[in-house]
Amino acid sequence: MRRFVVGVVCAVLGVVWASDTIDAPSLESKLEKITQDITQSNNAWYKQYTNIKALESLLQEIRHTEKELERLESIEDKNSRVSSQILQYKNTLQTLQRQRDILDSYAKNYSQLLELPNIKDVPHVSNPILIISGYSFIKTLQENQHTIESNAQNLKEILDLANQRYELAQILNDYYIDERNAPKAREYQIQSIEALQMLQSLESAQQILETSYSIYSKEIESAIASLESEIKEQIVKMVYIVVAIMAIFIIALFIKIALRKYILDSNRVYTANKIINIFNLSLIVIILLFAYLENVSYLVAILGFASAGLAIAMKDLFMSVLGWFVIVLGGSIHVGDRVRVVKDGAVYVGDVLDISVLRMTIYEDITLTSYMENRRAGRIIFIPNNYIFTTLLANYTHAGLKTVWDGIDISITFDSNYKKALSIATEIGKKYSKGYTEVTRKRMERLKDRFSLRNINLETRAFCMLEPNGIRISLWYHVNSYAIMTLRSTISGELIEAFLREEDIQIAYPTTKVVPTGGDGRGNKPFIEPQPLGVNMTNTPTSVSLSSTSAPNTPSNTAPGRPRGGGDTPFVDNKDLDHGHFPIS
Repeated sequence: MRRFVVGVVCAVLGVVWASDTIDAPSLESKLEKITQDITQSNNAWYKQYTNIKALESLLQEIRHTEKELERLESIEDKNSRVSSQILQYKNTLQTLQRQRDILDSYAKNYSQLLELPNIKDVPHVSNPILIISGYSFIKTLQENQHTIESNAQNLKEILDLANQRYELAQILNDYYIDERNAPKAREYQIQSIEALQMLQSLESAQQILETSYSIYSKEIESAIASLESEIKEQIVKMVYIVVAIMAIFIIALFIKIALRKYILDSNRVYTANKIINIFNLSLIVIILLFAYLENVSYLVAILGFASAGLAIAMKDLFMSVLGWFVIVLGGSIHVGDRVRVVKDGAVYVGDVLDISVLRMTIYEDITLTSYMENRRAGRIIFIPNNYIFTTLLANYTHAGLKTVWDGIDISITFDSNYKKALSIATEIGKKYSKGYTEVTRKRMERLKDRFSLRNINLETRAFCMLEPNGIRISLWYHVNSYAIMTLRSTISGELIEAFLREEDIQIAYPTTKVVPTGGDGRGNKPFIEPQPLGVNMTNTPTSVSLSSTSAPNTPSNTAPGRPRGGGDTPFVDNKDLDHGHFPIS
């Protein structure tokens, strides 16, 4: 650029000299404008140059002051005037030294403008997450490169102005020498020298900057090319992995659709879906590990060191995962099964909604347990899988069995016909559980291949047991696991109605009877005139008859059609009532 400007100036001068005329005022005006542009510019290079010149001038002044101070101090006979000058030079020297300290911190050549940022800590893009850091580093390098190019452009601009100033000052200096105008020639000679010094200083800085930037730009290009290559490689790898994962999900989807179409057992479909999901997840994890883990031995080492601590700190978690394998592979519990869980005295009965890797989820239904113990139902209960090793879990529907034994107890008085009561209870139980008994028998025949089943009596049975307050009739029958409460309610009502119809069977329960006229309090013997002993109140913790105590001179049973313990309306056969027959799914 300097050669171009010199060439232009020389061409102009050639035209001027050819015409033997120089427009000195015009050249002076141009020189003044260029000088003003340089001094008023916000160019960092010019500011640094002025700081360097100021520091040089300051150093020269310091050296001059030190020499004068040494000369004055070397005078042997010092008068008051010399002493005053020495003190004045010392103060001046101190001031100049403080100014030098201030300028010296940022007026050291052009080191701040020539200093190029180091390219270090170049990121290695080894996974998709580091793509962002790679692009960020590329952007930083490009910004640094743009900053250096901007500095180089500013340096070029100030060099052009300094070159024009030097050429114009040189022309005017030669012109006024020929015109024998010494003051003007001296003035433009000084400007020419100043412009030449500035030009030489900035040109040396430009040479250093061009050399440094040439090397730095190649390093930037190499770093950017390496990062872009790594980013492209990671993007291609990520695309392959996404395609592989999508293929896995699509294949799994087709398999699940085929399972729903050709397998009718919903429990098996659910278990198969769970296994497919776990297999897909494991396969995806393996693909990601082999794709992005550079050294598998690192993972093995880390897992080896962490396994001991994890085994202790996450014992329950590992046991739950192991319990999940036992549940899924062992087949002891399936989704849809009705289970009973006992933990710390709390009992929960419900249907299994889900079996995940860490826990089972059950829905608490209205059952005999909720009726007798919890008095709550409808809750979602979460059971850790490790409970299968430490806690009692009862499965009501294991191995295809849909029925369980249920029992109803009812007490009668000691003087009741217990044989008839046993017969009635047995017949009622058979009536309502016949279908369930047959289904259970068929299922047991199938289970003989898997279990040792011998002398299994599946018939409805009733037992009588002596209790302190009467004879307890215990009826046991088969019932659908999901309809225990319904059938229990139906059979209970049927037993009460059947026993109340019989004259020789009396339901016993703890009661209190008031005997206003005496007697033995039993209420089932002919009335005997009591002795005048007053009114007695007898607490009978034992079972008693339900017949009413008659008033004196009144027959003991005035309403033979009224059932004992019932209402005023006699019983009907209730043949039209549906007592509930619950098919087994």
